[in-house]
Amino acid sequence: MDLISTTSDLADACARFAAQPFVTVDTEFMRETTYYPKLCLIQMAAPDGFAALVDPLAKDLDLKPFVDLMADEGVVKVFHSARQDLEIVWMMGELLPHPFFDTQVAAMVCGYGDSVSYEQLVNDLAKAKIDKSSRFTDWSRRPLSEAQLSYALSDVTHLVKVYELLVAQLVETDRGAWLDDEMGVLTSPETYRADPAQAWRRLSGRMRKPREVAVLMEVAAWREKEAQTRNVPRGRILKDEAVIDIASSAPRSVEALGRLRTIPTGFERSRTGTDILAAVERGFLRDTADIKLPERGRSRGGNAAVVELLKVLLKAVAEAEGIAPKIIATVDELEAIADDDQADVPVLQGWRRTLFGEKALALKTGRLALSTEGGRVIVRELP
Repeated sequence: MDLISTTSDLADACARFAAQPFVTVDTEFMRETTYYPKLCLIQMAAPDGFAALVDPLAKDLDLKPFVDLMADEGVVKVFHSARQDLEIVWMMGELLPHPFFDTQVAAMVCGYGDSVSYEQLVNDLAKAKIDKSSRFTDWSRRPLSEAQLSYALSDVTHLVKVYELLVAQLVETDRGAWLDDEMGVLTSPETYRADPAQAWRRLSGRMRKPREVAVLMEVAAWREKEAQTRNVPRGRILKDEAVIDIASSAPRSVEALGRLRTIPTGFERSRTGTDILAAVERGFLRDTADIKLPERGRSRGGNAAVVELLKVLLKAVAEAEGIAPKIIATVDELEAIADDDQADVPVLQGWRRTLFGEKALALKTGRLALSTEGGRVIVRELP
């Protein structure tokens, strides 16, 4: 198996893929030591049996033909668990593949469980086995072995059959539209824009005061910018625990920063320590009037029992309908329903409301009951 290493060969391959109704795509990358993923390999396959491996590390290779293929509206781009692959495509030209299909999301709708693996789908649908010996490999090293290339190619060749069978199941069950919300999140540019101003959100769960959140905003934004500029993992700049500790303690002097147990000895007197203290000061200058504390466990009080009942109902409905529970509703949404029959959540809209939301409201008002039969939960409507 030869790696495509010239722009002309890549253009020829992409032209052939562009003539197909769909192309399966996967990427291999490294990001253990970088902020941004380092693309090391691109794999593609088509239903006519044509497949290609592309070497992004080849000298002078221009990936524009691949980017153009990803933008081609006439070809469906098929991935499995596409989040990180789409991030890489987005980085190439700030575009996302369209039309797009994620077999992991489709598999959840078709009843294969939450976050089903590619290997499991290949086993169940394509009736094939994947050699996992090259799973943990350094894709940046050259040359790649035949075993590595064979493993990489199998990630897209078997995906052809998986995609075709999943589409057939979606058509048979008339559930194609159920994918729209999940696919919409994956193909939204906002999913991949690493905005430092929003970096604080993933760490805000422990904050109790608006001033803590204000400091967290500034310290997290500083760390994100620094990681992006230096292209290193954010944890290499400052661990999450340290960011949270700084936001909670708000040290305003070198001595106070040095007393934090999450800060390495001597760190406070470095240039980084100076930057952290400057970020803390910016946090103190922020107006906290509009800062809203993150919601935490709103239904863990009087409605906790209702939430638990809704969880049982969700599992029962998901099992009966052959769909992964997480596609129907999240725990946060169940908590919202427990609090408010008119909650503005996806599970009370569209097909999710028909499938589960109406039953959830009926359970709350005593119009629906849960019982067991043969070891299974049975949902019964009451007169």
